[in-house]
Parts: sequence; C-alpha cells; structure tokens
Amino acid sequence: MFDASHIQRLDDYRYLIPKASRSDMRSNVVVYANKKLWAAILKDQSLEQAVNVATLPGIVGNSLAMPDIHQGYGFPIGGVAATDYKTGVVSPGGVGFDINCGVRLLASPLTKEQVQPRIQELVNQLFRDVPCGAGKESLIRVSGRDLDRLLEEGATWMVEHGYGEPADLEYAEERGCMKGADANQVSARAKHRGGPQAGSLGSGNHFLEIQYVDKVFDAELGTTLGLSENQIVVLIHTGSRGLGHQVCTDYLAQMGAAMKKYNIALPDRQLACVPIHSPEGQAYLGAMNAAANFAWANRQTITHFVREAIHRLFGKDAAVRVVYDIAHNMAKRERHTVEGNEKDVLVHRKGATRAFPPGHPEIPARYRSIGQPVLIPGSMGTASWVLVGAPKAMDETFGSVCHGAGRMMSRTAAKKGRDINEVRAQLERKGIYVKSQTRDGILEEIPEAYKDVDEVVEVVHQAGLARKAVRLVPIGVLKG
Repeated sequence: MFDASHIQRLDDYRYLIPKASRSDMRSNVVVYANKKLWAAILKDQSLEQAVNVATLPGIVGNSLAMPDIHQGYGFPIGGVAATDYKTGVVSPGGVGFDINCGVRLLASPLTKEQVQPRIQELVNQLFRDVPCGAGKESLIRVSGRDLDRLLEEGATWMVEHGYGEPADLEYAEERGCMKGADANQVSARAKHRGGPQAGSLGSGNHFLEIQYVDKVFDAELGTTLGLSENQIVVLIHTGSRGLGHQVCTDYLAQMGAAMKKYNIALPDRQLACVPIHSPEGQAYLGAMNAAANFAWANRQTITHFVREAIHRLFGKDAAVRVVYDIAHNMAKRERHTVEGNEKDVLVHRKGATRAFPPGHPEIPARYRSIGQPVLIPGSMGTASWVLVGAPKAMDETFGSVCHGAGRMMSRTAAKKGRDINEVRAQLERKGIYVKSQTRDGILEEIPEAYKDVDEVVEVVHQAGLARKAVRLVPIGVLKG
C-alpha cells in the first residue's frame, strides 16, 4: 500500500502521488482525471498498481495513469511508463497479453442515409466474412515459413499477398511493421495458436463497428482527416489473438525466474522484468515485435474482408480507405526529452496509445500539419472519438493518451441479472443493430460496464494532450 494522504490535486485534470508516498518509489505518479473519474478510479487497485510501476529499475519521468485507468495485470490498464533504454528494464506486464491490441479506422464515401436501411444486411454479411469469437479461426491459413515471414513483415506481407492496398500501409503506425521482430523468439505453441487466426476478431472487448460521423469539432481537422458529418466509417478493434497471449505467457514465466539473476526485487510479481539488453529482454522484444506484426496483419486482413463486403452490397465505387491504425499495448524504443535532456527510452503503453503532435516525422505526411490521429473507442452503445496529438503529450506523457473509455464493471458483474433480449432492445431503440457469436459477447460489453467515453476524452482534451476532432456513433456492431 501507499500513503494516500500524500495525494495532491494539481488542477482540474491532474493528480499527483509523490514518490515520498512509499519508500520504494523511484518516481512520482501523475493521474489524468477529473473529480468524477477520480472517484471511479478509487474503487479498484489501479492506483496501487501505478505506484508499483514507479518502483521499476531505470524508470524515467513519471509513472502515468490515463483517465480510463482500471486494474490490470502488473501495470494498470491505462498505464504508461518509460525506462532508460541503456540501464532500464522491460516488463511484459507493461504491454499486456494482447500485444498490439489496437484500432483501425476505415472511411467510406457512403452516408448514414444510404447505409442505415441496410444495416442488418451489412452486419450479417460482415459476420459471415469476419470470424468473431474466442478460438475462432480465419478464412485463410498461414503456417510454417509463411507465418515466420508474416511475423517479421506484418501488414506488408498481407498486402503483398492480395489482402489490401499498398496505400493502406502509409496510414498505419510503423507502417504496420515493427523493425526488430524475430520469429525465432516466438514459441511453437504461440505459432500453433496464431497460425489459423490471422483475419479474425476474437472475443472480449474486440469488435467491428459500422459508425457514422456524428459531429466534426474542427473543420480543418475534419477536412485533413477526410471525415464529414453523416459519413459512414468502420472501426476495427482487435489484436494479436492467441499468438500474442502465448508470447506474453511464455516470457512472464522466463522473466519471473530470471529476476533473481539480475537482483531485481519488486512489490508485485506480475511486474516481472529484466534488463532491456539482457538475453531474456532482447528475446522478449523480438517476440513482442513479431506478435505486434501479427496484429497489424490481422487488422489488414479484416480491412480486406470489410472492403469486399461493402463492395458486394454497395458496389465497387464505394471505395474504403484507411484513415489510421494505432496500437495500444506496446513497448517501443523512442527518443524523448527527460529533465531537459534527450534520451532513448523504452515507452511501455498498456491500454494507452501514441499521440504525437504536429510536425513529428513519424506522422504520415497528410496529417503532419495537424498531429497524429488518435482513435479512442467507447462502448457499443455510446460513441468513439478521433483526436489528434498535441504538444503537451510530448512534454508530459511521452506522447501518450488513453486508449478507450475504461471498464467500470467486471465481466461477471456486467452479466449479472441482465436479460439479453432487453439489452438488444435497448440498443435497437438507439438505432444500433448488434450481432454476436455468443450471448456473453453482448452482456459483458453493455454500455454501463464502461466509463463515459465523452468525459474521458474531455480530460485529455482539456489537459492539452490531444485535441478533439470527430465524434463517431455506431449503428451496427459485431462482437465475438
């Protein structure tokens, strides 16, 4: 535990837990929240997890908590921490089990008025084309040498094999391929689990949503993003499936055993870590990058299936383009200014996403004048957001913001006492048609299980980490 009496409210959107709150803390904790969200954060152990993160060897800057923070494995979900790339550690708990779980936004030329009358038809077509659910296998098979190439080339491999267009790659973080991926560091068990799953949604909070642009908050941003009110878009949320989960499982076991060798002691075994440049650390990063590439290949394949479904129903003229694709469970080597000095750091983003400001060289040329697109999904009954990165993110959060609304209820609590027919009816009254592989796929993800995404977004907007651009509202939802 830590001494909660030390907590300071810095302003309307920031709280500070100073490192004096516990003797083993190496850095402060900064939490981004307003009063209402702060009250929700206090209901679980996420703040204690953020304090535990502040004990990591080699941590630089603050241990950070985004407004969607909730309890996770090791790191809180919504946690960000950077470690010195020369002397610090890497922790799989700072990435998560679903490596490069992320979101991809597709834009179409269609309008809400064109699609809403046929929404059931479109959702049903997508449900046939995109496998959804735990253990579901894709319509394609990748194994052996081809899988190794996919793990090292990511979305590029899929495009070269006919699943997408070359222009898609320009609008993905890292162009859909992490350098340094090493398929040899991915276990046979992980490859066995992942081989049949490239091009599938999975279960839990993963989804595919047909949405429309509800509001454009800044005309310049909307024009540059190519988004206008009532336009139909598609948001894809999925990651590295069973392959990424197995990679995390494998390396957590290895690192837990290796910590004694490196004289690392931490308050929570779930924070298992090793020096970045140790053999175990380099092996994990090679495998993590490979799993990240699998996730980008996965979203690329689903993009291809979405295009085919839309073309089938609305004709070939209904061209679908990638607006952006972004990861929110990664550890990445980046260069940041820390205490006035530029240095190489390993930024762990666990349930957090990158938000680079205007002018950053890693932003696609089309968006460089406005900042990197930031995609923040909400729940299936509320809204999702497109923001753009702002300068304060680089100053305060290693160029990071929240990744979603953040859970308020466990999946068990969300299901308790709920009637599936009533939940469907409530969503349909809002004009949202939902199709799921299972009953639990809907009940576990009811809107009430999540924080208010509009409020979460308002915090990062007002704190100056990102700027609001576009609000999206779903009309059709696919769940696992």
